[in-house]
Amino acid sequence: MLIDNISIAIVGGGSAGLTLARLLQLKNAHVKVYERDLNKEARVQGSPLDMHENSGLAAISKADLLEEFKKTFRPGADKTLIMNEQAEILFSDHDTKPDEDFGAEHFRPEIDRGPLRNMLLESLQQDTVVWDSHFISMEPQNEGWLIHFKNRTSAYADLVIAADGAHSKIRPYLTGNKPVYSGVIMLEGIVSKQHAPRINALINGGKIMAFGNSKNILMGQKENGDLGFYASFKADENWAANSELDFSDNTAILQWFKTEYPEWNEIWHELFENAATPFIPRPIYAMPLNQSWETKSNITLMGDAAHVMPPFAGEGANMAMLDALELSEHLTDSRYTSLQEAISHYEIHMQKRAADATKESLENGERMHSETALATMLEFFNGHLR
Repeated sequence: MLIDNISIAIVGGGSAGLTLARLLQLKNAHVKVYERDLNKEARVQGSPLDMHENSGLAAISKADLLEEFKKTFRPGADKTLIMNEQAEILFSDHDTKPDEDFGAEHFRPEIDRGPLRNMLLESLQQDTVVWDSHFISMEPQNEGWLIHFKNRTSAYADLVIAADGAHSKIRPYLTGNKPVYSGVIMLEGIVSKQHAPRINALINGGKIMAFGNSKNILMGQKENGDLGFYASFKADENWAANSELDFSDNTAILQWFKTEYPEWNEIWHELFENAATPFIPRPIYAMPLNQSWETKSNITLMGDAAHVMPPFAGEGANMAMLDALELSEHLTDSRYTSLQEAISHYEIHMQKRAADATKESLENGERMHSETALATMLEFFNGHLR
């Protein structure tokens, strides 16, 4: 195989990087994952992930982890309520959607990031992940790269695979492409279910999507019962700085919500009154749809490092895990005569499907922040029931 007797460094120990490591180790590759977290006990934040049949779940199946995934995912977490700003339920699949329906077209089982990461970590060979490895820089050495980390250690690899996220520090070694602001800000908060009892009773372990006056509240329940929520709205890219809001002050953020979401029922106030602070403003970015670069034989990109996209189609993590699956297959395909040829075929296909997913995500974002968002989303979800 092309990867016999070469060292592979995956920089970034998220779900995509760990999935790739697992898939490569099943092919007896020599691979290390360099992760900036201090250890495996580091808190893994973010919304739960919904896995899609032909991408995320396909990678998990190829990694021989589907049965373990079935023990780990959260049945019922994909059940959804569509609501208006008055918290009136206009769509619910809580009574119709089964808790488990693997293989069905619209079944998207959800899993929290922590349990997914732990499942993948446990599948790897001992000492595959090198913790406390915060990437700083790298320089060409021999046919590969000498990688330098913040803790003053260095490591050599013949092939570097960037899985270091939307703000990738490795991307510039391959391309000058940069993410472009989508026009949407998502203000993230987390509140315990005890401190948001009315919303907790409504969400019932699933998800809520609420639409009104071109602004949204999107939320889901985490494994520990906490409610992760986002106030999602269109604003200038520098909104967080220009707003002069203190994101550690619940009172200030609640007042902002009352001002900017004036038609919204006071039931939503318990989210902002009682959330853990600080709130986190997240400008949403996307890579250009027409991006490309000149393939190299010793470096490539995957996941958000290659194609960060808005979350409005649920494709980001799934595309990243599909990257892992396809890259592992290209690197171990005997039809290719060189690493550069294998990586080129991977990158061309990855760029095309990622552009399609990004376009869908951007279009969904426009629909979800339009004046007709509620009617549009109701039509979409009701269509899935037919």
